[in-house]
Amino acid sequence: MTLPAGWTARRPTLDDVPALLKVVHAADTFALGYPDFDAEDVRAALTAPFVDPARDSWLVTDQDDTAVAWAILDNPTGVGREFVEVLVDPDRGADLRAPLLARQLDRVAERAAERGVPALTVRCAVFAPETQWAAELAEAGFTRIKRYVRMTRPLADLPAEPPPPPGVTVRPLRADDEADLRAFYRIFDIAFRDTPDYEPVGFDRWRQELPPYGKTWDEWFVAEVDGEPAGALQSSDQALEQDMGWVRTLSVLPAYRRRGVGAALLRRAFATYAAKGRSSAGLGVDLTNPTAPVTLYRSVGLREVRWTDMCERIVPAAGV
Repeated sequence: MTLPAGWTARRPTLDDVPALLKVVHAADTFALGYPDFDAEDVRAALTAPFVDPARDSWLVTDQDDTAVAWAILDNPTGVGREFVEVLVDPDRGADLRAPLLARQLDRVAERAAERGVPALTVRCAVFAPETQWAAELAEAGFTRIKRYVRMTRPLADLPAEPPPPPGVTVRPLRADDEADLRAFYRIFDIAFRDTPDYEPVGFDRWRQELPPYGKTWDEWFVAEVDGEPAGALQSSDQALEQDMGWVRTLSVLPAYRRRGVGAALLRRAFATYAAKGRSSAGLGVDLTNPTAPVTLYRSVGLREVRWTDMCERIVPAAGV
């Protein structure tokens, strides 16, 4: 599919990070109400291990050579699903999303052939205000498969952290201890095996992918039950711009669920965020998660503030 007349598409480089960031901020402000990316995030997307900007990304400029759209593929593990992002300045580039999506789907077909698989699953996210994007994805053969909900709570009125249930203790992760880090990973890996999107990556790859968000080790916690590791909470600094502490993952081993382990971990994280002066805490929850965590999250004061839909389609390999 060709672009509308007057637009120019080229491959971005790291020199384009400031221009790309302006596009991202315009797109985020429309979809979320505030910018959610910084220059480091853009640079990380362009330099991700399984992304080649010269083949997997497009930058579109207008007649004045001003960036108005950015499309990029992402596959954090190099296996499994491909994620397509098509970000536009909504006031100037809304009509560019569909043709850029078509180009990216063609590229996914090539990537499938290069990997020697008959097809690849592609996902795209849709935020509530993006009604035109939702319609364009449906037209391109995507269907909605799940909904994520963002939940937050203020920390100004945070009550004193109650004692954990009998036998439960919560402590910080010992990030410089290889055995403790492996125990943390084991909890995370086992806890997520019963979720629809589980993709095993192994400890070594998991650890390699930690640096982008592994900057707040004192906000990572391990819960033990009678001395046995039972739960783990991983924080992220991704919401610092909103003065928010962010729970990236909460994992409880199946044998210890419904025993107050998850709530104890969350309350410890909230207390830590509050002690650092954060104004709120938040997390995202997959409504298809079979452990039904929304009830737990509501019990510790979190409330739904926004949803995001995930849409999916299968793309056959080129030549198939």
